[in-house]
Amino acid sequence: MNALAVPTPEGGLAKYLRDIRRFPVLEAEEEYMLAKRWREHEDLAAAHRLVTSHLRLVAKMAAGYRHYGLPMADLIAEGNLGLMRAVKKFEPERGFRLATYAMWWIKAALHEYVLSSWSMVRIGSNAVHRKLFFNLRRLKAHLRIVDSGEMTEDQVRKIATELDVDAKEVVEMNRRLQARDSSLNAPVTLDGSAEVMDFLPDDSDNQETVLAQRQEAARGHRLISQAMEKLDARERDIIERRRLRDDPVTLEEIGQDYGISRERVRQIEVRAMQKLEAAVKQAARAA
Repeated sequence: MNALAVPTPEGGLAKYLRDIRRFPVLEAEEEYMLAKRWREHEDLAAAHRLVTSHLRLVAKMAAGYRHYGLPMADLIAEGNLGLMRAVKKFEPERGFRLATYAMWWIKAALHEYVLSSWSMVRIGSNAVHRKLFFNLRRLKAHLRIVDSGEMTEDQVRKIATELDVDAKEVVEMNRRLQARDSSLNAPVTLDGSAEVMDFLPDDSDNQETVLAQRQEAARGHRLISQAMEKLDARERDIIERRRLRDDPVTLEEIGQDYGISRERVRQIEVRAMQKLEAAVKQAARAA
């Protein structure tokens, strides 16, 4: 799949954007047939058409990450890799369009590239840190907060409420994004006998605690994965997009994809969550 001969932005961004406009957008029926040909017969020509018809989607999404100071050509290239992964895993029988499915994979690829290009010492890697990293700048701009110095308690509270995170996490991420990287090997004594890292406290949990947490997390993940199998394809898709993403899709957007009302989507989500909870409880009792 990665060997597909598709245009790349390496020859110049302006030329690339012109080139990808010549690939037509696929109608739903044609897209379905091409996806079937790829899944059932590994038809590379079909996969090529699926990929090239969505290159404009990647370019549009990549443009939203330009403010991180990374080369646009690199962002597009990484987004294209996400698109290829989406085409490889796309199941047309589920009833929704490739663009809807591919957006998640493209966004994941862009997030991974942006995070790997920044200092992970500053950014962190858990879900809360990622949410703050990708949304803090936007919310500060919306609240017209000058991107320098500390924020007021009221500003921190507004952002924490908007993102459903602790105020302390907002303050820490704001400081990390404004701080410059410094080496842990920088000397702190005149003779160089001591470095910054020698004075860093070890706040990590002991090994027994870490092991217990990992085992509990693995057990919870296993129970949820098993419970998800009890849902039908539409219920699974709605739960994944509404409950398992850092940036959930709205009821209205999902309703448009399935051709149903937002209230109907809400009802399906509630019913699916009830089925999930019941299945997890049953599996936990049997374990």
